[in-house]
Amino acid sequence: MIKPTFRYERELLAKGFMAIVGVDEVGYGALAGPVVAGAVILPLNSRLSLIRDSKLLSAKQRDGLFEVIKEKSHAWAVGSAEAEEIIELGLRPATFLAMRRAIEQIPVSDHVLVDALHIPDLDIEQTALVGGDRLVKSIAAASILAKVYRDRLMEDFRNDFPEYGFETHKGYGTKRHLEAIKKFGPCPIHRTNYKIFRLV
Repeated sequence: MIKPTFRYERELLAKGFMAIVGVDEVGYGALAGPVVAGAVILPLNSRLSLIRDSKLLSAKQRDGLFEVIKEKSHAWAVGSAEAEEIIELGLRPATFLAMRRAIEQIPVSDHVLVDALHIPDLDIEQTALVGGDRLVKSIAAASILAKVYRDRLMEDFRNDFPEYGFETHKGYGTKRHLEAIKKFGPCPIHRTNYKIFRLV
């Protein structure tokens, strides 16, 4: 397994950049809830060897790292775009919106490292790296922040919409979720512009 490193951050520091932000998103493939982006500046001397792409970690590992990343980072933030914005703007523009909202909360930044996607309308230099969440430690840390934040948010939705089981599938298209949509119809946090909602 390839472990993410600070290689790209160090290369940018050598070029004169001072505040390098890692950015990643979660929730892109869900049927409900927001798309959430994390943004983080990590000190390059931080010993966070467990950091990986959030999809490669257990929920317990992510929860522990969430607190450690917040404690050790120079700055961190999350930004989101809600289901209504996804419906209005489309998924990819809403994802970029969530990323910009996260980055804008970082007090000082002069370069962004982002997983896969080039973010339009961003006034900061950026580098998009395919597979960045598995290569770049700050992007991997951002993915953990976004994942834990979004999972907790989706778990809280069980109080408002208990029939859908959001606490288990987090809004993704599992069999249980699709059956609940078919039985109860969509709720206010569903992305009802998706084709699936015209088929149930």
